[in-house]
Amino acid sequence: MDYDGGFHEVEKDGKLFLVYHHPKYRPIPQIKSPSSSAEVANHDHPPLPLFICPLERWLRNSSRDSRLVLINSSPESVLSGKVGDHHVLPLFWCNNKKFGDDYSECGMCSNSNFGTDYYFCAYCLRKYHKECVESPLKIKHPYYPHHSSLELYYYKELTVCIRCGREMAGGLMYHCNVDQTFMHPVCAMKPIPIVIDQQKIHDHPLTFFSRPDSLICNVCGLLEKDPPYVCLRCNFVAHGGCVESPHTIKISRHHHRISRVSYLRYEKWPCGVCRQSIDGNYGAYTCKECDDYYAVHSKCALGKDVWDGEELKGVPEKNDMAKDAPPFCKVFEGVVHYFLHDHHLRLEKNILYDENKFCEACVMPIIEDEFYSCAECDFILHETCLKARRRIQHALHPHPLTLKATNNYVSSSCSACFRCCGGFVYECPKHECYFKLDVRCALISEPFDYQGHEHPLFLSLHPKEYVLCEVCKSKCNDSPLSCIKCAFIICIKCATLPYKVSWYKKDEHFLTLSWGEERCEKYWCEECEDIVERLFYWCNDCCTILHTHCLFSKEPYLKPGQVLKIGEKVFQILARCNISRPICYYCMKPCQGKRFTRDNLTVCSLSCASNYTYDYEED
Repeated sequence: MDYDGGFHEVEKDGKLFLVYHHPKYRPIPQIKSPSSSAEVANHDHPPLPLFICPLERWLRNSSRDSRLVLINSSPESVLSGKVGDHHVLPLFWCNNKKFGDDYSECGMCSNSNFGTDYYFCAYCLRKYHKECVESPLKIKHPYYPHHSSLELYYYKELTVCIRCGREMAGGLMYHCNVDQTFMHPVCAMKPIPIVIDQQKIHDHPLTFFSRPDSLICNVCGLLEKDPPYVCLRCNFVAHGGCVESPHTIKISRHHHRISRVSYLRYEKWPCGVCRQSIDGNYGAYTCKECDDYYAVHSKCALGKDVWDGEELKGVPEKNDMAKDAPPFCKVFEGVVHYFLHDHHLRLEKNILYDENKFCEACVMPIIEDEFYSCAECDFILHETCLKARRRIQHALHPHPLTLKATNNYVSSSCSACFRCCGGFVYECPKHECYFKLDVRCALISEPFDYQGHEHPLFLSLHPKEYVLCEVCKSKCNDSPLSCIKCAFIICIKCATLPYKVSWYKKDEHFLTLSWGEERCEKYWCEECEDIVERLFYWCNDCCTILHTHCLFSKEPYLKPGQVLKIGEKVFQILARCNISRPICYYCMKPCQGKRFTRDNLTVCSLSCASNYTYDYEED
């Protein structure tokens, strides 16, 4: 059995730490960046043990198909001479430096810029943290003084490290079988300061106290498994993850900065993020600018989808978005120049509805009385879409988003509704975020007034349990809209569907979105003549009923003429065919809306195109 190693009290620069030490392994020697491999070989440093690549270490475990795999092999490599054996080499010249500015990540725990010593595997061409390579099978950790040792596992699902609070998207991690908590190998071996002097949250020094289940944190007001630091003079408690809480921050859910306070002026107050009650006896964040009292739980304010990670105390406040130029400028009466188009746009009156005429921004049909069009090309915008701001701060993302036009190649989807979008998108300029919102989802704000419900709705970020949308009866994704007065919940995909439409050519009345039992005696769709079960549009006057996908197409936000890329396959998007209904090559049903063509084959939807692509690749 691999020896555990353990934590020992060490003094460094006059401060006491609990430092992990393994008797067999020592730190990688630190040398300057070499100019050649020969310089590394000639450098005078003692030999290090030979370690196996952690990826191969995991693959050697027999039960690798399980979501939680107990690692039972030593990190040390034994040269067997077999094909496929590979060990790692220490990167001597990278010590105490970040992984690099190229956002490269550890090949086992997927955390970039997180650690100080590294190894490199020349076989799989990946870098690894020293801790991920040398990780013993068990560690006796100060966070769990009365539990058995933490055991090393490979976990395939998303979880959170109890020490750093970062999400862990699979990889090597230490697991406590009693508390069911996880820790990165880097975090599990990270030194623990015994006494800290953190003036940001408290005036006196705080001492490490390894009984997390017995004390409520004064900063966040929660009883968690994160061991706290305590001040015995003041009876003050702060979780290890709360001791460096920022003083002043800007969150996506409020238009002013908010600041941390030790307690609220009210005993109970609703949180501006989760809408649950805040205990006024503990810390929170409040706004000093608003006339109406605004407060947020500490944990809610510091969530990764709410806060951008920047401490703003002492930083001058500036509103860059207020200085943005408007999205269009007036050339003369009825003619404007739009910033995402080369030609002038002219104000037009809508006389006849054309089902193949779409707004370039939202990809919805042109049904308004007035719109803007280009005389030199087919570019058209709703008046409301023309006025969409160049940049916005949205409740679903901590960074400002910039409006961008998409080209004819569509390969990504909206981060809120997860639909492919061929129109304009609001995109985060930080390339590590990969966050996009189509213009319809960008219109969602709090409180959200949904025509199909009597109360205002609010966003719920990452609910702890899966919830069902009241409209489509499907599981909601990360951010459903919910009512705080009743149990109504709707996913963003359904909330952004038009509640009323008036462009169905066979009915002169408005069609209303319905998801209940309310309907006339008919139960089949006017277009496809198939049975209508739950989500549909209907007219009470004429008894017209339509599936949503028969009215809009299954992919409503893709434009005819665009190209959709799925894997390595490319599909051309064609408009609805009114003369005939081609048969889908994959599902063998008539194509009711937009069509996707490739290699003289036609499919009716994105799902059929994807299934065709992956079945073709497997063959």
